[in-house]
Amino acid sequence: MSLEQLIAHCKNHDTKAQEELYKLFSSKLFSICLKYSANYAQAEDNLQDAFLSIFNKIEQYKGKGSFEGWLKRITINTALQRYRAEKVFNIVNENEVEDFEIEVNEDSISLDYLLKAIQNLPDRYRLVFNLYVLDGYSHKDIANMLKISVGTSKSNLSRARQILKQTIENHSLSEHIQSL
Repeated sequence: MSLEQLIAHCKNHDTKAQEELYKLFSSKLFSICLKYSANYAQAEDNLQDAFLSIFNKIEQYKGKGSFEGWLKRITINTALQRYRAEKVFNIVNENEVEDFEIEVNEDSISLDYLLKAIQNLPDRYRLVFNLYVLDGYSHKDIANMLKISVGTSKSNLSRARQILKQTIENHSLSEHIQSL
């Protein structure tokens, strides 16, 4: 069955088609949920909530644009809903934001360690970091998605980078000391 046929069957509330759609996209969407969740169990909950939302809104998909992109947007928005209600963001003056880049020596740090460091960021920093750096959203888009100001988005990204830089530096120093 083609993707278009599968979508059409899902629009008709065909549970077999919904199951097939779930099997087809659940692993990709789960990886998104992991980026925007505090832990594995929360990511599982967010995935289930995302699919409920997908099946409830599938009538709205008109075949324009990427279906996978549409699924991704719903999944991200579903995961972010939890944080919108919790008000986990600090409001800051945009002039206080320091912008800098992190340079990582690929020989001294593994991708697994870096992903774990990102996952361990406080929620407000992890969400903005993932949206901006990993998913390519603008600060304006992030501000709209999270119901925060552009300055708060920039500040949270800056703070996330500072924490990651410190974490990486500490890890590199620890590795260097162990090698002595």
